[in-house]
Amino acid sequence: MQSLSEVDRRALLRLARQAVIDAVSRESLPEQIPMDGIFAERRGAFVTLHVRHRLRGCIGVTEAHDPLGDCIVRCAASAALQDPRFPPVRTDEIPDLLIEISLLSSPAPIHPDEIEIGRHGLLISHGAKRGLLLPQVATEHRLNAEQFLQETCRKARLPPDAWRDPEVELFGFTCEVISEDAHAART
Repeated sequence: MQSLSEVDRRALLRLARQAVIDAVSRESLPEQIPMDGIFAERRGAFVTLHVRHRLRGCIGVTEAHDPLGDCIVRCAASAALQDPRFPPVRTDEIPDLLIEISLLSSPAPIHPDEIEIGRHGLLISHGAKRGLLLPQVATEHRLNAEQFLQETCRKARLPPDAWRDPEVELFGFTCEVISEDAHAART
């Protein structure tokens, strides 16, 4: 996965922010979604929202079925309004909102011994149950590889040691993370 230019990074963050603003304040999506350049690429992506350093929503897709522009808009709006773990973002929170976008590589089978904390995200699957944690989760919570596997199992609503079951599928992926800083969000 080739690293994005600074121009592309800023454009993706602006689109995500506009999607959140439109979803929260107008209950709609942006009318114009760019469809050229980076916006036309097909990648899995997650949009994470923080307000005052607290998680307020995180929604994404692992499979890249739609152009990235559409994906970012839908994920940003959904993270603001539909993450079942949080109440919807309010209009008065928007000035304090920081957006992070994680662009995913294609998930590939990974052996537990190959997991590199801070580099790999994990996707675990067993039947209809799936759980995914982004690479930054392990770093932020200071998890070792086994703890990261256990937390990914919990996210999938599986027992913490389900990753040891040969019928459980384990995938790893990497991310390019794009995030606003406090100054950039307000300009």
